[in-house]
Amino acid sequence: MIKWGIGSSGTPADSYYEVRSDCTDDVPKSKFKIKAGKTLSVRKWQAAFSTDGCLDIASVLSRIQKGGVHPTVRGEVWEFLLGCFDPRSTFDEREEIRQIRRLQYARWKEDCREMDSHVGSGKVITAPLITEDGRPIKDPLVLLEATSSENTSEGTSTSSTNGNEIDESASRITDKLIIDWKLTLHQIGLDVLRTDRTMVFYENKENLSKLWDILAVYAWIDKDVGYCQGMSDLCSPMIVLLKDEADAFWCFEKLMRRLRGNFKCTDQSVGVANQLQYLASIIQVLDPKLHDHLEILGGGDYLFAFRMFMVLFRREVSFGDSLYLWEMMWALEYDPDIFFAACEDASAHKSKVSKSKLRGVRHFGKWDKDKDKENSKNGSEDTDGPVPISVFMVASVLKEKREKLLQEARGLDDLIRILNDVNGNLDAKKACAGALKLHKKYLKKVSSYSCCVT
Repeated sequence: MIKWGIGSSGTPADSYYEVRSDCTDDVPKSKFKIKAGKTLSVRKWQAAFSTDGCLDIASVLSRIQKGGVHPTVRGEVWEFLLGCFDPRSTFDEREEIRQIRRLQYARWKEDCREMDSHVGSGKVITAPLITEDGRPIKDPLVLLEATSSENTSEGTSTSSTNGNEIDESASRITDKLIIDWKLTLHQIGLDVLRTDRTMVFYENKENLSKLWDILAVYAWIDKDVGYCQGMSDLCSPMIVLLKDEADAFWCFEKLMRRLRGNFKCTDQSVGVANQLQYLASIIQVLDPKLHDHLEILGGGDYLFAFRMFMVLFRREVSFGDSLYLWEMMWALEYDPDIFFAACEDASAHKSKVSKSKLRGVRHFGKWDKDKDKENSKNGSEDTDGPVPISVFMVASVLKEKREKLLQEARGLDDLIRILNDVNGNLDAKKACAGALKLHKKYLKKVSSYSCCVT
């Protein structure tokens, strides 16, 4: 169980992420404090490396679980937590991989630039560039946001469709993949301009264009998912923490490997359907009375928790606290083979990485070890892996609001209103501790039920 330090009040996490002076009253206040002896400091982080660069990941995970990561080294730490690098690799091996990835990102970005010159231009597109049948649009908003030689040339003939000015002189695009991609670019732009807009960091238009470029490139390379609303909230912290655009892209790409299923929706189901089902089962086991009440209200599908899963609590806590919350979850769920699992060509990378520092189960985060205990007790194998800690995080929010939900909620509107009170007020530290408690209680109940059945 996590033990939270007492003593000095510590430094608020958000002091490292400056908020615009006109927005200070509108943003959630940080509840997480940076504490000496608890938070993973610069000194502790540097001391965790051997002389050749191998990382003692077990000591790092332990420190993160006690008090998070200091903002000044957060970007470097996240590259390991997300699986960009194997902790058993050396400094030289990681630098080689980094350079390979930067070149790959540059190639993908150039491919995208050749399809649309706004990529890499330093501009952000906020209006459609193309019709659904592939005809380029001349729109005044586009010209204001991002001018290019293609759409500002003199003497071109135009026509109008649905209020958009069609450029008749430009070649019509017939490749459906390119059309679909170009149709998302203005939506990415609209979301980028709304993302973390209270932060001084995004007053710099270069940072806005970095976010737009990364999301545009990702939408092209992951054609099954493309771009969906909410991805900008997940990508933004990577831009803030990592100066190099390519490095930020790869951290986002690794995060999306975990979460891309959330964004794959069909007419029959939402992407987070599995998590919602897990949540329903957990509440039914831990609190049948609350579960029955939610079903009576029409919330038995737990769709009210959709946003929490989609953007990982970005709306419920301050910017700094959301980063702390993420790294806590990743540290708890850490798998020592995450690097190889994330590699498309694992065998090619394995030959470059030293295995001498593997220490077995001690490298696993607490979450996986607890799940191993559950499986050994039940004599089962979980091919899908453990239920994500985020599910128990949402369960802890429902537990905290339990009495209010039971007493005041008489319909879905009341349910939404009560849970909206959590926005900006969630205590990330307490939520993590609460999730672990509920997880332990859930395993105990499931184990007892299994014993009774057998």
